[in-house]
Amino acid sequence: MKKLVVLSGAGMSAESGIRTFRDMGGLWKEYDVMEVASPTAWNNNPKLVHQFYNERRKQLFECEPNQGHHLIKKLEKHFDVHIVTQNVDDLHERAGSSKILHLHGELKKARSTVDSSLVYELDKWELGLEDKCEKGSPLRPHIVWFGESVPAISEAAEIVAQADIFLIIGTSLNVYPAAGLIDYAPNNTPVYIIDPNQPAIHSKKNIAFITEIASVGMEKLFEILELE
Repeated sequence: MKKLVVLSGAGMSAESGIRTFRDMGGLWKEYDVMEVASPTAWNNNPKLVHQFYNERRKQLFECEPNQGHHLIKKLEKHFDVHIVTQNVDDLHERAGSSKILHLHGELKKARSTVDSSLVYELDKWELGLEDKCEKGSPLRPHIVWFGESVPAISEAAEIVAQADIFLIIGTSLNVYPAAGLIDYAPNNTPVYIIDPNQPAIHSKKNIAFITEIASVGMEKLFEILELE
């Protein structure tokens, strides 16, 4: 089977009710991102950081995958599908997709502040300073914050480099290093970009734009690829 690689961003989950930082009415209007999503924020006010992510996590527990997520799962009937997502939600997993790499961490997980290998699944939306790892250290959100490196980016680049088809969906391609992944796609690989706001791309890749929201764009992609 041909390998189809998906790079998904915030617009992928917006239809499920997951609020984004950048869109109109997004979280940047309510929060200074550096005060809730950075190592400095954690050092200065961990209680506020927990409050912010608890709100995000509570929202996620109340949301469901949308038609776009389900159509990406359906692609597995036709392709070897690998998803690289910038999203910290678990909606791809809940839609049934099987090969998912999270670039920026996972909202439903927490990790130790003294041993990054200690990562815990959360079955609740609340996390506080009283929650500790097995070594007695406070737990922090399992999120890649602004100013931190992206450990999974090398693996993501290797996945994209093997793509026979590259699908980019719901991302402005403004956030690096994820935005640079397009450059790893082979030159002869067709690239489809689904987003209602066409990103400004300077790449010379073979790009087709589908200027629609995720669910509608995925339906159009099925038509273009003549899939059922």
